[in-house]
Amino acid sequence: MDAPSLQSRFLDDTLPRIRQDARVTGVAVAGSLAGGYADTYSDVDLIVAVDDKAFDSVMKDRLTLIGSWVPLVAGFTGEHVGEPRLIITLVGPPLLHVDFKFVRASDFAERVEDPEVLWDRDGHLATALAERPPATPSLDLQWIEDRFWIWVHYGATKLGRGELFEVISFLNYLREAVLGPLAARRVGAIPRGVRHLESLAPDEARELQATLCGYDRQDAGRALLATVELYRRWLDDAEAAAPVERRRDAEKLAVRYLHEVIDQAG
Repeated sequence: MDAPSLQSRFLDDTLPRIRQDARVTGVAVAGSLAGGYADTYSDVDLIVAVDDKAFDSVMKDRLTLIGSWVPLVAGFTGEHVGEPRLIITLVGPPLLHVDFKFVRASDFAERVEDPEVLWDRDGHLATALAERPPATPSLDLQWIEDRFWIWVHYGATKLGRGELFEVISFLNYLREAVLGPLAARRVGAIPRGVRHLESLAPDEARELQATLCGYDRQDAGRALLATVELYRRWLDDAEAAAPVERRRDAEKLAVRYLHEVIDQAG
């Protein structure tokens, strides 16, 4: 694995300590390190496979256990991202963001992309990966279309009221939940909000700049219209492979309302 020096030194120092725990059956790395596109700013995403019988006891003592492996600065659990098995940490100095995801050995092969196995006590992890392909998430275009025009109306109401912080936050949400995933889909990448779009989809990333705005009502209205235009165009392109039942009435009414709000604000 080709890793930047900071991340590489961390792995060299940490893996021997993890291996001393007999309850751990193996360790893998995911994310940018496994994908081969890590840089000096990259996190380390570790997957710690634990013997099924010992899993519950390990889960109770994860922070203490991590503190015995690394110079732990701070850490917290990952419920906010829907992953309670995850411990998000800062280690060092030098400071490095490291995610420790603890999984049962029997669940190790449940994944959306292939990790790189760094250590495998009995060879079971590699076997599990070979026997079970990753379940790459698909983008549900119909789910988005069913909601998008309601979202547009919501953004227009906040613009009309002058809640510009809310509009700015809302535009960010639409990039994360809709436009970023559509952009990734256009280049065959796994949808992850707007992560790595500048490198994965540079043309689409440049177009997304039109959806940014400052703290200005007219600028926010322009960004909302740009969001609508990009969504329409990118969904049209995506429909060739995945037909969508378009909510044309909702689209017409929501866009009309948005224009009315923008005209009133001007």
